[in-house]
Amino acid sequence: MFTSQGPTLRELAVQALTSVERGYDLLAPKFDETPFRTPVRMLDAVEEALAEHGGSFGSGLDLCCGTGAALPLLRRLCRDRVTGVDLSAGMLRQAALSLPEGADLVRADALALPEALTASYDLAVSFGAFGHFLPTQRPALFSGVHRALRPGGVFAFPIGAPIPPTSPLWWAVAGFDAAMRVRNAVWRPPFVMYYRSFPWGPVRAELDAAGFTVGTVPLEHFGRRPDGTPRWRLVLARKDRRAPAGDPPGGL
Repeated sequence: MFTSQGPTLRELAVQALTSVERGYDLLAPKFDETPFRTPVRMLDAVEEALAEHGGSFGSGLDLCCGTGAALPLLRRLCRDRVTGVDLSAGMLRQAALSLPEGADLVRADALALPEALTASYDLAVSFGAFGHFLPTQRPALFSGVHRALRPGGVFAFPIGAPIPPTSPLWWAVAGFDAAMRVRNAVWRPPFVMYYRSFPWGPVRAELDAAGFTVGTVPLEHFGRRPDGTPRWRLVLARKDRRAPAGDPPGGL
């Protein structure tokens, strides 16, 4: 799980007792040596699906980009500007060490994206970050992505099939979430990270409410469950190509 160059148990404990922003600042130099980094297998599967179902894009946005694992993917898929956004200055410093040519980095809260990013992108992606947002925050998150996309733009992210309660993994993530809820009840500042707070039904309804047309495609790299359903899907949420009436040309 962790390489010998990864964080120690003490370092992880210190991180968990700070805020999300400060925690990732501390973890950033060793983040890529942890299992928290998006696996290359997932990045490859998403890139293949986007190339097949979306083709080439203009500009790309990586929301909560961390150390920049997905920026090379965006650079290959997008013809124009590629931007990584993250709240943690430490993570962005790490991303800058291997920043692809033609990519830039912006430090910003995903819940309050800068006005300069409005209607600027044709593709937005995000990997492994949604557990950092409470369910009550998701409408603002999705609305912000919708504003950042041009008409016809796509918001894409992978989502796994529900874990059955018979699986040991279900109990592991449920135990982690319970421990985090206790930690946040008794310790400040809170560290928001929950693995079971992103159910597909409510998420799809919230994407619809934000103005997206939502579909999914299977990520066949990860196979199928015994009932034949995909273990992982790629969500493709598309912004309507028609700009709302009264908007200035080229913007929202």
